[in-house]
Amino acid sequence: MFHFVQILLALPVRFLFPTKIIGKENIPNGACILSSNHTSNMDAVILAVKTWEKKYYLAKKELFQNKVFGFFLTKLGAIKIDRQSNDLTAIKNCLKVLKDNKKLVIFPEGTRVHNENMELGEVKHGVAMFAVKAKVPIVPIFIMKKPKLFRRNRIFVGKPFTLEEFYGKRLDSTLLDEAGEIVKTKMNELREYALNSLTKKK
Repeated sequence: MFHFVQILLALPVRFLFPTKIIGKENIPNGACILSSNHTSNMDAVILAVKTWEKKYYLAKKELFQNKVFGFFLTKLGAIKIDRQSNDLTAIKNCLKVLKDNKKLVIFPEGTRVHNENMELGEVKHGVAMFAVKAKVPIVPIFIMKKPKLFRRNRIFVGKPFTLEEFYGKRLDSTLLDEAGEIVKTKMNELREYALNSLTKKK
């Protein structure tokens, strides 16, 4: 069902939101977390359509209020989460995805952040927590611009990294802050690379 929906949406999404993915080969086989900045509700849809393998996404429950949009999100791998509470069901579902050797996409800022320089906002603990608990690599992703109709865009995929130094440790808030800083640093390094590559082309 996933690939059917993916194919169904492929042409309109590619026509309406022309996007080039750079560094797709950096996505490893097997379980990993794709950690991306968040600019629009279309981010997850574009990533799902532009990469063939099924990936799972954390998506706020409010997105499922529209039944049609919610249907497509579910078929594209969305995992509903209540951001106002400690949603244990969503956490268990995410860990199961990784345990089943599949890929999980997380927007670590927890909400859409869009500014002129595409600077990363506050990074929540989710990416670090799941990566350490499941012992899987993290792949940083940078979306160059907020998706807009007919505007060309680029998505950069960085090299995977791990948080092995935290494996087996008790994940208190101090440790998660430290691990989260590593995630933020890696994502900002990719952002700088992407912006520099754009400047060179000019």
